[in-house]
Amino acid sequence: MLRTLLQELVSSAVQSGEEIMLYGKSIDDVDEMQGVIPRLLDVVLYLCEKEHVEGGMIFQLLEDLTEMSTMRNCKDIFRYIESKQDILGKQELFARGKLVMLRTCNQLLRRLSKANDVVFCGRILMFLAHFFPLSERSAVNIKGVFNTSNETKYEKDPPEGISVDFNFYRTFWSLQEYFCNPASLSNAPIKWQKFTASLMVVLNTFDAQPLSEEEGAENNLEEEATTFNIKYLTSSKLMGLELKDPSFRRHILLQCLILFDYLKAPGKNDKDSSESMKEEINSCEDRVKKLLEVTPPKGKDFLHSIEHILDREKNWVWWKRDGCQPFEKQPIEKKTVHDGAKKRRTRWRLGNKELSQLWKWADQNPNALTDSQRVRTPTISDYWKPLAEDMDDSAGIEAEYHHKNNRVYCWKGLRFSARQDLEGFSKFTEHGIEGVVPLELLPPEVRSKFQGKPSDRSKRAKKEEMRSTSHQVEESQIATPASEIEGEGIRADAEASVAVMDTDVSAATGNNSQGGTPTPEPDEHQKQSPDTDVGQEAGQLEADAEVETGMIDGETDPEAESDHVG
Repeated sequence: MLRTLLQELVSSAVQSGEEIMLYGKSIDDVDEMQGVIPRLLDVVLYLCEKEHVEGGMIFQLLEDLTEMSTMRNCKDIFRYIESKQDILGKQELFARGKLVMLRTCNQLLRRLSKANDVVFCGRILMFLAHFFPLSERSAVNIKGVFNTSNETKYEKDPPEGISVDFNFYRTFWSLQEYFCNPASLSNAPIKWQKFTASLMVVLNTFDAQPLSEEEGAENNLEEEATTFNIKYLTSSKLMGLELKDPSFRRHILLQCLILFDYLKAPGKNDKDSSESMKEEINSCEDRVKKLLEVTPPKGKDFLHSIEHILDREKNWVWWKRDGCQPFEKQPIEKKTVHDGAKKRRTRWRLGNKELSQLWKWADQNPNALTDSQRVRTPTISDYWKPLAEDMDDSAGIEAEYHHKNNRVYCWKGLRFSARQDLEGFSKFTEHGIEGVVPLELLPPEVRSKFQGKPSDRSKRAKKEEMRSTSHQVEESQIATPASEIEGEGIRADAEASVAVMDTDVSAATGNNSQGGTPTPEPDEHQKQSPDTDVGQEAGQLEADAEVETGMIDGETDPEAESDHVG
């Protein structure tokens, strides 16, 4: 029904002689700028957006409208399409009508003239580039096929009565055959030689006829849109004028750079192109760039822009060869966990993810753990050996390359020394990191620095030890007379007890000789034994005191004696 209504409105507009997009608009309506057909399209677009009708209906109506209209009316229709691009590009509408829109634009491009409707063709291509995503494969020439049907026709025979270097004219326009199909040069060495020979003739002519800034400003036709054309005329009568046109020269030189960029594409023609061909490409490319740089106006800026565009083109080439991976990344959907459901944790074989991955690194894990080449914690000697070599002056290693400047190396070494060499670790506070190095690794002249005089701290500790020793000697000397007097008394008691014991023994012997049985007296023995023990202990104490006094007196140094006298 909508398509029938649109067809009736278009036929009515054609019969009235009005433009289709302005049909039905009243002259008095100043505020209302749209006709009947744009209003109908707006209503259908609103219904499609609200899902009251099928989403692809608006695209179908636009296709029917372009087919029923002339090229003059199609420009107004396409202006309406460009104004609704954001709404048409929504996902719910785009998914339903993207193929219909692509078919509509391609039909318009077939109907347009590539020579006269260049601006309109460019508007359609720009719309498709914005409307479709970058990863859309329908707009990508994946195989890299060239449009060989775009032939450049020029005169084959020289005209009469015109003084023109016809050989140069034919050589110049013959380059378009190679520019139309650059792939033909990579597989045919003979064609490449003919192309380079023709190109050298053209470049030599450009060098022989340079353009000045004044000529470039007078003959610059790029600013005049009316004279702009996608193809240049190939008449031999215009050859002299075209050589003086800076825009014409730039187009030819730019074609050369595009050709060279295709031949130098990595990974495509490496097998076909030889080393000599690559050198010729580089030399020709440098020469073309120099000519572009000296071509007015603003040759350097133009060359810089072209180089930037060609660099960006390489990224597209790699993207196409990788399969046109999508640029858009879909947002991550957060899964909502129900209140009653518990989140199941991932179970790892060895407790966590890192240990499980570590276990899978080797096929024979028990053998990997006992492998002799397995990375192990080094010994103290092996670890400090590089630093010991740095400390050797004969090695000639500069100070900035010493291992002591590496903080990580020093920190690991201190950890090893704290675990395996506590004595060396204690030298860090006095000598720094170099003092931690084992002495056996150092050369003799360096080893003496770390075996020298003790520090002030050790001297202070030794002095305190000597003073405590002198106080002990003084106390022992004071206690010696009392111990000697006590020892003499105890010795006398011991001798008396020994005499009594001798008498008892002799008496007991006499009783035995008379045949009687001896009866020991436990009280007397109990009384005698403590005295005997005391005497022995006193004698031991006295002897120990004498020995200790002699040892201390022999070890005491002059400083201790002077302190004691004082």
